[in-house]
Amino acid sequence: MAKPLIGLDIGSSSIKVVQLRNASPKGGVVTAFGLEPIPAQTIVDGTIMNQGAVVEAIQSLWKRLKLKPKDVALAIAGHSVIVKKITVPQMSAAELEEQIPWEAENHIPFGKDNVELDYQVVNKKGAGGQMELLLVAAKKEVVHDYAAVAREAGLNPLVVDVAAFTAQNVFEINQDAPAQPGQVVVLINIGASISTINIVSGNASAFTRDVAIGGNAFTDEIQKQLNVSHEEAEAFKVGGVDERGVVPQEVERILQSIAEVVAGEFQRSLNFFLGSSADAQVARVHLSGGSAKVVALQRAIERRARLPVELLDPFKRITIDETKVDPAFVRANAPEAVVSIGLALRSPGDKV
Repeated sequence: MAKPLIGLDIGSSSIKVVQLRNASPKGGVVTAFGLEPIPAQTIVDGTIMNQGAVVEAIQSLWKRLKLKPKDVALAIAGHSVIVKKITVPQMSAAELEEQIPWEAENHIPFGKDNVELDYQVVNKKGAGGQMELLLVAAKKEVVHDYAAVAREAGLNPLVVDVAAFTAQNVFEINQDAPAQPGQVVVLINIGASISTINIVSGNASAFTRDVAIGGNAFTDEIQKQLNVSHEEAEAFKVGGVDERGVVPQEVERILQSIAEVVAGEFQRSLNFFLGSSADAQVARVHLSGGSAKVVALQRAIERRARLPVELLDPFKRITIDETKVDPAFVRANAPEAVVSIGLALRSPGDKV
């Protein structure tokens, strides 16, 4: 039986943790979930700037949730991670393993000695007798830093995933029916400072991109224009009210303005994909992450993409143990939980 892992999402605004019981491709049960805020600028563009703050937040969560297991799965994102679909000549698995480091040099801007490499065969018999692979390269120093804070917090990191793929794990496990060939969906996880875009065709990732924009764009502008605290700005962002019990009109104006900017960044990535995949028929967009709850952003993406936009629901096949976890709290924070749930679905040595 695969070793269960706790999903540890080290985000730029908070640390999220999910523990699943009976995690499998058929689902699982949430037995622990928690969030712990971290100070601003602790993580910048996916790079950990303040290791002590991250370690303290992780330890606080383990203590508060009374977690015993130490084995965890982590995710990384940002410009230090490169994901590319490449083609190579037909070869055996052993030959491919040996050839990948040399192939990578043709496709990534980092030296092969400075990166951790992984790959997955997505089509063994592509056009012209070529094999199609998904190649992943991540800077060793970034992988090391994330693993190091987990170890310093007393944990054992066994899997390091790419953040863009974690939402795909959740999406696939919660589908009502198997994906049809050619079915294309866009998965956008909106973090505080980095948003990940994963365009999935069938059951394979066809395009990924990390965009250096996210929920902080809303919070910072509300804080600046209304002269309120960071906490008040965060509350206003997701529908909070003032002392009169209403959302100030200025907030709505700011949200709509920033939503157009953020949605424009996402649309550029979608346009790039469509430009290189002329026959792709995109069905819909699924959003996750804390700022996915900003209604103005949902509407702006829907208007620009001319596609239906939905929040990614992680709880169709993933259920909640209500004897251990407050279901209202978990569901209220479902968009924030997606990455950590996707990580908790991983197991050492798998190829999700």
